[in-house]
Amino acid sequence: MDLRTPPPDLYGRPRADTFFRFLTAFGDRYSPALGGPLLRRNPRRPFSRPTEALRLVVTARRAVAADAVELTLADPSGTALPAWQPGAHLLLALPSGRERHYSLCGDPAERSAYRIAVRRLPDGGGGSVEIHDTVHPGTRLSARRPRNGFAFCAESAVLLLAGGIGITPLLPMAREAQRIGLDWHLVHTGRSADTLPFADEVRALDPARVHLRTDEEHGGPPTGAELLAHAPRGAAVYCCGPAPMLAAVQHALDASPAVGLHFERFGAAPVTGGAPFTVRLGADGPELPVPADRSALDVLREARPDLAYSCRQGFCGTCEVRLLAGTPDHRDRRLTPERRAAGAVLPCVSRAAAGETLVLDL
Repeated sequence: MDLRTPPPDLYGRPRADTFFRFLTAFGDRYSPALGGPLLRRNPRRPFSRPTEALRLVVTARRAVAADAVELTLADPSGTALPAWQPGAHLLLALPSGRERHYSLCGDPAERSAYRIAVRRLPDGGGGSVEIHDTVHPGTRLSARRPRNGFAFCAESAVLLLAGGIGITPLLPMAREAQRIGLDWHLVHTGRSADTLPFADEVRALDPARVHLRTDEEHGGPPTGAELLAHAPRGAAVYCCGPAPMLAAVQHALDASPAVGLHFERFGAAPVTGGAPFTVRLGADGPELPVPADRSALDVLREARPDLAYSCRQGFCGTCEVRLLAGTPDHRDRRLTPERRAAGAVLPCVSRAAAGETLVLDL
């Protein structure tokens, strides 16, 4: 069939389909009309402004595990905060200027405050240490409105798998599953009992549906098959935890009673399909080799520790830099084709072909 031949009737009758004829006629008239004077955008009308950041104050802080604290954040004026759904996170701007993503772990029905929990990572990027050491009740912070890349679909049967602080996005899911009467089960794993945040709060939802599992008690981390053995037949699995836990669940999924997997990573995914290349800091700056198994961001931060970053997964845009020369392999989920063509690149995930040199405006 060529472009000049009408599509056949939807029911196989030897004539053009009436619906398609109507749709084609409508499109032929509607598309040109969009550029007409009555529908064209008024050039004097200002473009919409970006959404203003939320102004928040820390109203409470408490320890929820041996190495984790919970912060309660509210509007200083007492105004209700924007609504959110289980799985959502905040992009929080810390006093130092660092930006970090933290899952909301409170109750979406509670609009007067947000709750987040942060595990201290001494060898991390500094955000968790800053929160533990400097953020206390009365501290003013700003944040972007909640966004959700780990939405809870409320399937009739669900298994929630949390590794340590990975309980934060799953706790609201468990509350919602309990509220609407789903067949749900939750497995919370960690090194020891004192490293499991919100253990009492999770158990209080329904002790029969909650399983707390520690490496200390069982002699090591669980296998994927062990975790998925708790899944009801036909369940959807929601998993948040360290990379080895996620990999184990992915490998064991096909042989389990579960039929689907939703997941959120703690940090960057392992580099796959990478080749060694080079980044140069400025036109005449030093050249830094990027191994096949490391990200350009990791290498750049060794030379430029002040280089901003947040998600390390290619969706927040915090680490964006300008490309001066070279051909990148864009692997992000944020930049538009126009931004890429203008030279924007996210070194947390983007790479280059073997032997290629990317010259960055740094």
